[in-house]
Amino acid sequence: MEDLGAFLHSRRARVTPESVGLRPGARRRVSGLRREEVAQLVGISVEYYQRLEQGRSSSPSPEVLGAIARALRLDKVESTHLSSLAHPPRHPNGHQPVQVRPELLRMLDRMASVAALVINDRFDVLASNELGARLFEPVLAEPDSQRNLARHLFLSPTAADFYLDWDEIAAATAAQLRLVRARHPADSELAQLIDVLTAASQSFQTHWSAGDVELRAAGVKNLRHPDAGVLALHLENLDLPGDPRQRIVALSPAQDPATETALRCLATSPPSATVPAGTPTKP
Repeated sequence: MEDLGAFLHSRRARVTPESVGLRPGARRRVSGLRREEVAQLVGISVEYYQRLEQGRSSSPSPEVLGAIARALRLDKVESTHLSSLAHPPRHPNGHQPVQVRPELLRMLDRMASVAALVINDRFDVLASNELGARLFEPVLAEPDSQRNLARHLFLSPTAADFYLDWDEIAAATAAQLRLVRARHPADSELAQLIDVLTAASQSFQTHWSAGDVELRAAGVKNLRHPDAGVLALHLENLDLPGDPRQRIVALSPAQDPATETALRCLATSPPSATVPAGTPTKP
């Protein structure tokens, strides 16, 4: 329950007394709500709320969790995350297959004008089409075990040049990993990835300690490719119902003629020898 306590503490720190109709009072030593103020808003004892934050109380009721979510002004994603932390899976399955269905590989091959990757929720790159391999060559040049978007983002010295929106992407990636860890606490590979990033990247530590959670979202991403130059790309995440921990990441020009031209040139350039198009990047 340690993660639950840390999450509650981080969310409590964001909420001011004034925003929930409380008087701030004098000589406050915290910028957010005090524990007793949260307990008052929720309608539980200070001792019980304190036990929750300290990880000494398990299985709070849905009613209590709902009241806490309202008191701390949690959004839908944060409320769901709170429930995942309070009630982790009883029979967690830490195994995640890395195989990509042959039908999906064939579909990737047919997406010639779109850069497409298949990744899992740990950000491992499992497969790509030809344009995806060319676009993400800096990532896919790594050994199989290190072809991971999060690892590249936080550990590669060239990542900040490749991702022009690096700060925004870094914050979102850490927040998504935190969400996945609550859903799959027994995933040892995920735990190992988080440990590596925490030990090696001060930026990851900073974003991770913020306690934020976030669902993957569509939007415009700006990249600087070593061959194609600056690209403005629209990113879509396409969930795969048959493979709930895998998704397609598809990037297309974001209504930018220069990007359209650059992608066409990239698509006709020699394919990457590192990652054959339309084939898995992992065994």
